[in-house]
Amino acid sequence: MRAFGFILLAFALGTGDVSAQAYPSRPVRMLVGFPPGGGTDITARLLAPKLTELLGQPFVVENRPGAATNVATDVVAKAPPDGYTLLFTTTALAINMSLYKSLPFDALRDFAPVSVFAEAPNLLVANPSAGSSVAELVAKARAKPGALNYSSAGSGTTQHLAGEVFKVRSHTDIVHIPYKGTAASLTAVVAGEVQFSFANVPAILGHVKSGRLHALAVAGPHRSDLMSDVPTMKEAGVEGVEVPVWYALLAPAATPREIVAALGNATARAARSPDTKQRLVEQGADPVGNTPEEFAKLLRTEVLKYAEIVRISGAKPE
Repeated sequence: MRAFGFILLAFALGTGDVSAQAYPSRPVRMLVGFPPGGGTDITARLLAPKLTELLGQPFVVENRPGAATNVATDVVAKAPPDGYTLLFTTTALAINMSLYKSLPFDALRDFAPVSVFAEAPNLLVANPSAGSSVAELVAKARAKPGALNYSSAGSGTTQHLAGEVFKVRSHTDIVHIPYKGTAASLTAVVAGEVQFSFANVPAILGHVKSGRLHALAVAGPHRSDLMSDVPTMKEAGVEGVEVPVWYALLAPAATPREIVAALGNATARAARSPDTKQRLVEQGADPVGNTPEEFAKLLRTEVLKYAEIVRISGAKPE
């Protein structure tokens, strides 16, 4: 009887180990709340094949745009907590907590943070007709209050918040025009439908190199290595406009810790692998790969930070 008890105990312990080791045993969905072509989609498609390589099952990026990423976020919040439906998102997750008053999910309660894969600064970019410097753009905005429009990838994105902070710090009256994703937002600037925008380096690089857009300033504490001639916003004469974007992986809240740890470890390895690191740097992003605990702490801090920014700027969903 005693021997039988040891057998049961060994079986129970062994089952737990097998369960953890078996993940993943089938394809994993990575939902992105933006259309294809923007910085988030580009970055997700750098991570997915690396996770496939490291964990032995396909990680498939699924674009589910809508409601400023809230559609995709809600799907993952309500998904089975088994590690097979994940959210690849941005700082928008923290921003939307304050921007929207009645969300069907809670960023801190309904998710298990996995890891921040990378981060990148937002840059102020403008149609060539809008000016070749921040000072020129601000002068035009002050001369014609309410006449200059800026685009974003949607309400609640870092581009939106960067524009609202810029509006406050530059003492201008500018108008926010949200679009469905970064690609559409930048196309509007190139076409002259709006005068300027904020966007991350991966999304704007091609437009700037071709001359279709002018990069005027970095909305962050440091210049971009890929665009070292572009000043920071502070250097350009407008202080307090620092709104970077991070790209991160999350799972539903009750996902087993072993699965979260496996995903976090694989994401960190992906971020630090020489080939992926090089591709991130080539697109103006910095690899991160922090732990689930570090990301959880960052997310709490970011929710508080953006609550204050939303309050000060008076930003509202469009």
